[in-house]
Amino acid sequence: MSSSDADPDALVAFGVRLAEISGSIARRYFRSALAVIDKPDATPVTIADREAETAMRAEIARAYPQHGIVGEEHGSERPDAEFVWYLDPIDGTKSFIAGVPLFGTLIGLAREGRPYLGIIDHPALNERWIGLSGRSTTFNGAPARCRPCARLEDAQLFTTDPELFEGAEREAFGRVRQRVKRVRYGADCYAYGLVASGWADLVVETDLDATDFMALAPVIDGAGGALRDWQGRAITPASSGQVLAVGDLRLLAPAQALLTGAA
Repeated sequence: MSSSDADPDALVAFGVRLAEISGSIARRYFRSALAVIDKPDATPVTIADREAETAMRAEIARAYPQHGIVGEEHGSERPDAEFVWYLDPIDGTKSFIAGVPLFGTLIGLAREGRPYLGIIDHPALNERWIGLSGRSTTFNGAPARCRPCARLEDAQLFTTDPELFEGAEREAFGRVRQRVKRVRYGADCYAYGLVASGWADLVVETDLDATDFMALAPVIDGAGGALRDWQGRAITPASSGQVLAVGDLRLLAPAQALLTGAA
């Protein structure tokens, strides 16, 4: 490993470069006539998703050939490397193809299997959150901070789509939904940025992949909140995909208790 591999400022600058590359491609295709392909899991994908990831992977291979890559569209390379990039070129493809500007690009970097750097980039809105382990999160270059909210009864909850919860998970989400003050749907990864900037209080999701959540943990944690699985465990690439984000740590235990049925 060269010294530049571990230079946090260089890694942040490179992550921003990836976001700019992906964003330029997404903006070029946004609100244009696109063919939509249904993947085997019935989720949609477009040429914009695939082209953006291809471009980011090429940039990583050029600058950090020894780093690993795990991408939403093009699979894994060197997933056991010390540094591994997790790429979701268009998080919220359904929003993207519907002309909704809340889609984002998620760029995460793990170091030794733990979230290290995270970028939530929204190219249609020119909004970007950056989180780095041990540092405070920024939003468009200014400090971002979660807001205080001590009680679920005062909290604003986000989830992408309540229909994604099935069976026992739907019941678990329902328990949280019944306790909070208000609920909003359909923001995709934008909801996590809203938590980091103090506009929302918690996000509950299920069935996420590592490319969905590895970028989120440094952003939420660096803003004073926490990203955990439903059992309260720290996020790793092997996490189940049941994700809970809170802006105020006092919400963590009661939300987990409701999700796990312990309340």
